[in-house]
Amino acid sequence: MTVLGSRSGSQILRTFLPDQTVDLRGDIYRVAEWSAPSPILVDTDLVRRHLLHEVSAWSKEFDSGVVDDLMRKAPVEVVELDERRGVTVERYPQVWLCRTCKRIGKSIDRPCKCGQRNKWGQLHFVGVHECGAIAEPYIKRCPTHDDVKVVIPKSAKAADITFVCPVCSAQTMQGLGFNKPCACGNGKLRWNVHKARMVYTPRGMVLINPPRPEHREGLKLAGGARKALVWVVDGLAVARPADVVSPPTLEELIEQLMRTGLPREIAEVAAKSAADQGGLAKAGDHPIDGLSGERREEAEREAVDIAMALAESRTPTTAPRSATPGDALDVRYRDRYPAALDRAGIDGLDLVDRFPVLNAMYGYTRGEDDPSKCRLVPFRRKKGGYRLYGNLAETEAFLVRLDPVRVATWLVGRGHRLPGWTSGDGAVAARVAILQEVQVPSKRDDPSVESAGTDLLKLVHTYAHRFIRQAAVFSGIERDALSEYLVPGHLGFFVYAAARGDFVLGGMQAVFESNLDELLDAFVDAEHRCPLDPGCARGSGACSACVHLGEPSCRFFNRFLDRKVLFGTNGYLRTPVRA
Repeated sequence: MTVLGSRSGSQILRTFLPDQTVDLRGDIYRVAEWSAPSPILVDTDLVRRHLLHEVSAWSKEFDSGVVDDLMRKAPVEVVELDERRGVTVERYPQVWLCRTCKRIGKSIDRPCKCGQRNKWGQLHFVGVHECGAIAEPYIKRCPTHDDVKVVIPKSAKAADITFVCPVCSAQTMQGLGFNKPCACGNGKLRWNVHKARMVYTPRGMVLINPPRPEHREGLKLAGGARKALVWVVDGLAVARPADVVSPPTLEELIEQLMRTGLPREIAEVAAKSAADQGGLAKAGDHPIDGLSGERREEAEREAVDIAMALAESRTPTTAPRSATPGDALDVRYRDRYPAALDRAGIDGLDLVDRFPVLNAMYGYTRGEDDPSKCRLVPFRRKKGGYRLYGNLAETEAFLVRLDPVRVATWLVGRGHRLPGWTSGDGAVAARVAILQEVQVPSKRDDPSVESAGTDLLKLVHTYAHRFIRQAAVFSGIERDALSEYLVPGHLGFFVYAAARGDFVLGGMQAVFESNLDELLDAFVDAEHRCPLDPGCARGSGACSACVHLGEPSCRFFNRFLDRKVLFGTNGYLRTPVRA
């Protein structure tokens, strides 16, 4: 096997996927497959649920049947790169271009007519269609001399390329075969440089996946998704969902008893007996029981994500202690940390030193970026079902949760209604009211649509981006090595360090233990205007000069961002701090 080069695992995950064209040692190759990839132990139901959520952005016409297959429980596997075996590639497109005279050759094994040997490169244009097809250009040769060369224009447009006979100078072609129909019969091929985004756009997702299955089983035994939701809505007041003092529901108790080995019939009798004696939770025992079905399901999904993320480790800001009571560090922990959190409108900030994050690529598209105009091409298993190419790692992270009372006050101040909540109610009531009344849009929805959900997502997302920019400075970590994972329904987000990259190991922990208050003060006080104002402020209120992050860091395509939600006249950080 010929070794053409080496790349990091994170690079391969995004730029060396099946059917993707890549540059290697000055030549162009197409990835045939990952050679003998290794399976990743994942919760298949969790992956299937997240994949359904992602693929729902495509209509049934363009999803290649993925939604129907997933609903029928089609097999789904997640694999990672075997670094010893690497990736298998093949030369593509096989349109040979002499690097000396620019002739188009018929075979790479023959010398060029100009006399040069082993000087064959490739024409770096390919044709693609939204159905996923890719094609090599057909170059018309001079009928008299059976020869042709390319005249490369100064522009990168395929339409400007000219082909002429090097003998008689007669033009044989202009462009690359425009109006050539795709083999699918539903349109024409479009020609572009092989590395253009419209030629191949990877589609992926990020999800929290605990590396040990016992964490998820432990949550199920503790009461499942309902107990996780109670834990989060109560403000993570105890260490884990299992510590929440809350009786199980009838169905939860039946499932718990069945896991101990009891037949369902006996478990139902025992659970009914417990219910008759008043030992089970009843509808209305906790405010979350008033949530409607759809809202409840989404709230539980995010709560389970938070529970799984914190299953390995969790250190709240109340945990650090100084070795010498009364010294400067002790004063910082006792007085300055709480004041800085309150000033920044944060209800809680936790350090997670083993954050289990899975990056998984499930397919690609060609042509338009809009799912309504292009077909998803999923990665499939040879034996049926779907394969996701991923990377699972544990890394450092912060969990930041905004003050629910302050968020509710801010939403009401912007004209949104939160029935069932008044300014005198507490944090639990505010969280439940927001979960019930605010529908958070998806990352592909229109950010210009005015709603409570749009405002909430803009608040959480903009807060996360500004926080990442400040955290990068204080932790010594490259900004592009920090990423976000939003849980907007619960008014929070994770900021985590790249699993593989040039980040400083322990940088986030060092900030958490030494100068978190300075980071938060800088978040509030540092320059919030944009160098491109007033243009930026009059536009979206966010751009690459002030708020945007790199693509690997932001999973929302730098949409739903606006500095005004933080620093405007009625911005969140202008909302009075609670007494």
